Order: sequence, then structure tokens, then C-alpha cells
Amino acid sequence: PRAAYERLGEEHLPWERVDVLLGDERWVGPADPSSNALLLRESLMARGPGRHACFHPVPTDMPSPQEGAERYESLLLQLCGGAPPALDLVLLGLGEDGHTASLFPGTAAPLVKDRWVTTGEGKGLPRITLTAPALCAARKVIFLVSGAGKRQALGRLLDPAEPVERTPARLVRPRSEVLILADAAAAEGLPAQVTS
Repeated sequence: PRAAYERLGEEHLPWERVDVLLGDERWVGPADPSSNALLLRESLMARGPGRHACFHPVPTDMPSPQEGAERYESLLLQLCGGAPPALDLVLLGLGEDGHTASLFPGTAAPLVKDRWVTTGEGKGLPRITLTAPALCAARKVIFLVSGAGKRQALGRLLDPAEPVERTPARLVRPRSEVLILADAAAAEGLPAQVTS
């Protein structure tokens, strides 16, 4: 996502009216190399017009991930209002295992339906993530998918018979059409009508 965020940050948009939130975050400090907040600060908000956006990082300085999730949910409700809170645009990645945000297969986070933010675990780290209902409430959802390693996961995401337990990214079903931006390596072998 770094290259996409860097290019987006160069776009001349009314950034002073844009609130940027994270779909998920690892339970690490803001300067940790694996922090999504650090990635955004170094890309989208590093220079150019995007630096004028208002960034709301996940509070990873709380005593526990659960308290961080509760604080982030309060912020989400404050900024977006409504139940569910509706974000204007959600940019999501797709993991090789079929996860998106921190909704990993075989974990409890994809099953949460009564919260907008929850805790989770992925690749050995505690995480805070928006839930599937919060992601589905977005006005527009875009998946960014790149690399041959994502080819199988992308095929599963597009397969209507694929179980959400194995590919939690399939839980993201907003009312509007989902846009998938995939590079040639990820899209190789997909039916022509899907790749056009």
C-alpha cells in the first residue's frame, strides 16, 4: 500500500476536510516499523497535499488492546455518527490467507457482529480492527491487491461459493459495488470478464 498512499497523498484534494482512520493496527508503538500509523505518516502524510489531512491513529498507548479498541470505537462514532458509523471510503488490502483488516481466518474477530471495533490476533501480534459490520457500512470499498502471492486469495474473494470462514475478506459486502484494483500478477488467470 505504500506506493498507493504516496500517490494518493500527491492528489490535490480538500485534505483539510479529510479525516484519516486506520482499518486495523498492530498493538505496537507508533514508531514500531510494523505500525500502520507509521506507514501512513511516511507515505500519505509525509509531504505533498495529503499532509494536511487530520489523522486519527489507533490508540496503542492504552493499558490493553481491549481498552484501545473501545477508545477507537468511541472516536469512530464521534466522527461518523450513526449505528453503524459510515465511513466514506475504505481502502483494504487482501492477505494471502484471505484476511482483510485484521479479520484473520480461524480467529474470533471475523465473527464479531455487535461492535464496530474489536481486538484480534494475527501473525503472532495482538491487533485492533474494524469489524465486518463497520466495513460493510462504508459508502465505498476498494481492495488493493498486488503480487502473484495474492492470486489464489483474489480468486477465492471473487468466488461466490467460497466460505467466509476460510476467506474473511468475503464478509465485506457493502451496499455499493466493491472496486478491486489488482495488478497483472494478482489477476493472472482470472476470467476475462472479471479483469476488464
